[in-house]
Amino acid sequence: MQALRVGVIGAGHFGRFHALKLAKAGVLAGLCDASPARAAAVAAEAGCPALPLDGLIAASDALVVAAPTAHHGSLGLAVLEAGRHLFIEKPIAATLEEADRLIETAAARGLVLQVGHIERYSAAVATLRQAAAGFAPRVIQATRIAPFRPRGLDVSVVLDLMIHDIDLVLSLAGEEPAAIAAVGGRIASALPDYAVAELRFPSGLRAEITASRVAVAMERRLRMLGDGGELRVDFLARSLSALRPGGAEPDPHLPGFGRDALSWADHDSLEAEQAAFLRAIREGVPPEADGRAGRAALAVALAVERALGA
Repeated sequence: MQALRVGVIGAGHFGRFHALKLAKAGVLAGLCDASPARAAAVAAEAGCPALPLDGLIAASDALVVAAPTAHHGSLGLAVLEAGRHLFIEKPIAATLEEADRLIETAAARGLVLQVGHIERYSAAVATLRQAAAGFAPRVIQATRIAPFRPRGLDVSVVLDLMIHDIDLVLSLAGEEPAAIAAVGGRIASALPDYAVAELRFPSGLRAEITASRVAVAMERRLRMLGDGGELRVDFLARSLSALRPGGAEPDPHLPGFGRDALSWADHDSLEAEQAAFLRAIREGVPPEADGRAGRAALAVALAVERALGA
């Protein structure tokens, strides 16, 4: 079987990481960037050629688009129309119309379309899903906050950070929200830097998602409450605590309930995400974070932005 060759479009923060991981896997065809100097620097680090866009597409079987969000639609479409498989960083596109066109083009041409919702490939989320099996939550609370960094400011905090937890909540809920409300505002950039969104689902589930890129310190937590008890995850501390029927450590005040404490060994989520993309191409195994998942997360994120007045 001929070796796959994967190109990277965009040599910024995420594009650089993609290039280095693909080089490690032995499949990097080259990269391109709007800045020739940045492309040359990352290409030298990754040990690959820096090519113009047309040349990179021609030299590749598949491409990673890690350019700014505003260019996702046009670049992704150029990749798919050239008959190449597409991995596109989150969000899938700037608009739902662009997302739909990418999904339709990939389907019509029989090409893989995977979206960079990296949390789906983390060891932490795999542990959470195992613990949450059959939990039937009534409330989900997710928090993702970080100190300010001068990157990713081409989009709001909703499309920058919150969309990770939107995708996670949607995958846990298994349904789309019926109502969305949000509050937030601008502090350090021209777009909202913090936001709190409330999602209400037809089943009665309610989710509250907090995101900020102007926080005092980093925090990543998720909490699920339901008739079956409580699950708490601290992603930074790599710990999951549960209070539920049949838990390992009996609760002295709650007959029939007990506490469980779980942890996990981290793996490289980006390598796992890329491996899923390569497997989808080689073996026809559909990626979990496919175009439909990317569109669903984008639809909610854009609704949150509208609620913010962004």
